[in-house]
Amino acid sequence: MILRVVSIVILLLMLAAGVAGADVARFFDRPLANTKPQLILVEPGMSFRAVMTRLAHEGILADRRDILYLSTYARLTGQATSIKSGEYRVPVGQTPIALVSQLVSGKIRQHRLTIVEGWRFSEIMQAVRNDSALRHTLDQDDNAEIMKAIGHPGEKPEGLFMPDTYMFPRGTTDVAFLQRAYHAMHQFLQQAWQKRADNTAVKTPYQALILASIIEKETAAPKERERIAGVFTRRLKKGMRLQTDPSVIYGIKNYDGNIHKSDLEHDTPYNTYTRAGLPPTPIASPSRASIIAALHPDQGTALYFVSRGNGTHVFSNTLAEQDKAVRKYQLNGGS
Repeated sequence: MILRVVSIVILLLMLAAGVAGADVARFFDRPLANTKPQLILVEPGMSFRAVMTRLAHEGILADRRDILYLSTYARLTGQATSIKSGEYRVPVGQTPIALVSQLVSGKIRQHRLTIVEGWRFSEIMQAVRNDSALRHTLDQDDNAEIMKAIGHPGEKPEGLFMPDTYMFPRGTTDVAFLQRAYHAMHQFLQQAWQKRADNTAVKTPYQALILASIIEKETAAPKERERIAGVFTRRLKKGMRLQTDPSVIYGIKNYDGNIHKSDLEHDTPYNTYTRAGLPPTPIASPSRASIIAALHPDQGTALYFVSRGNGTHVFSNTLAEQDKAVRKYQLNGGS
């Protein structure tokens, strides 16, 4: 079928412009002129010929004759009015007919943006703001307006966006990107909540999200998530303060990289040394694994843990054991 159409194109061009049939045939047989992969942007409303003119300007088509040949082919095959807007990647060696098929198929280039596990909302918005493939419509400094724009007015944004790598076409709005990450978190959290264990201390999915965010910031060792969740769960059930540094740090306006005794004593809604229970909001975006851990804490007896300084922790049942571990790994540098 393609050979038949090309033959018709050759014949019509020969009749209309006195063009040598062999020249047209060579055009359809040889690859396009680009010597490296190139990106092209087909804007909404662009005509096929306008796209071809842009391709010639960018060196993908060699000259005006190529524009004529390919435009005629697309018109005769009914494809000239069927191209779809978007960004396309033209590889080296692609044929003219394959290019037309690509433009008609709408197989546009996908960009990616990763929300990293443990990021704060401010870090998410910085990544969104810096992504040149997104179309920016939001006031990046007004969280209330952002949440209103994505359809969830009155909600605090912290922790509500699922860490993941998201693929999207150029021109996607920042609102659409955030809506997608929000719905991914909401859907996973609701599903995880339905499968929660009986020994959880949290009463709502949002409380689970808060606890998961603390777990996320407390450990870099995946195998410890359930154990840390168990410690916090038992402390909550006993009415003990969580005494978790990441939450305190979140409540410090100008954190200098070190947590001081004065920070632990200064009361804020996020100071879990001065206040019992969970902080009022998540402190970061937790991973799926941390959410699962928050809803499936281990059945152990530990009430304390201290960092070894290598990303893992020592867990203790009593304050005396905890004090001993602190002296070994914190006060004496792990010696």
